[in-house]
Amino acid sequence: MSKSKGIVAIFALISMVLYGCKNTAENTDHLPGFSHGTWIDLSYPFDQNTIYWPTDTLGFQLDTVFYGSTDQNFFYSAYSYCSAEHGGTHLDAPVHFSESNKSVEQLSLDQLVGPAVVIDVSEFALNDPDYLVSVQDFTNWEKTHGQIPENVMVILYTGYGKFWPDREKYLGTILTGPEAVALLHFPGLSPEAATWLTTERNIKAIGLDTPSIDYGQSSEFESHRILFRENIPAFENLANLHQLPATGAWIIALPMPIAGGSGAPLRAIAWVRS
Repeated sequence: MSKSKGIVAIFALISMVLYGCKNTAENTDHLPGFSHGTWIDLSYPFDQNTIYWPTDTLGFQLDTVFYGSTDQNFFYSAYSYCSAEHGGTHLDAPVHFSESNKSVEQLSLDQLVGPAVVIDVSEFALNDPDYLVSVQDFTNWEKTHGQIPENVMVILYTGYGKFWPDREKYLGTILTGPEAVALLHFPGLSPEAATWLTTERNIKAIGLDTPSIDYGQSSEFESHRILFRENIPAFENLANLHQLPATGAWIIALPMPIAGGSGAPLRAIAWVRS
């Protein structure tokens, strides 16, 4: 879809939210009306408990610029913050592992909004911290729900959101710094499955409820590289995935548009029909 058509679709989506419209205009015939459903927050707040990659040792910093009564006798508060790109609920842009591909602000709005399918691998992942989501996980899902449609977001539900913000359970270690990377244990997407998604299916984005698309013990980050070569962004550290159905959810995932950014804090929400 062209950028202009994508923007048209987004405005049609907003119009339907505001007015309950159910028209089936060109490029918007699959957009839902949002009058009978529930909004679900898929993002964690940024605070002192936010989990970052172990090498990002500073975490989230919020400093008070002013808090209290002014000389004019009215209340005022303002803060400054500092954060690495890849912490908390965030987006990985393709340029994170693919030099010539898109940075955060270059991703189209159409690529960040749309229908989602949810692949539930929690039964396996919660019993194996090094679990790799496989092609078979996807084909088993398709036996029940049909082939993964084109131009959807694929969401991997591992169940690891239940551990947030316990660093040891969520990451596999409480240590920080470069030496902690070798101690990471959490599920991720296998390179074989990443290749299958990019060659046998046509998806617009992928997300999951762990710190990385690649599993904790990865040192080559192959799944990132495979997906990002095709300009498929990733949403990491998503929250509340247990509330999403296998099909039928719509996701809006809007990152801070950091120019040239390899990633950015993400406010992701989902709509589920009642």
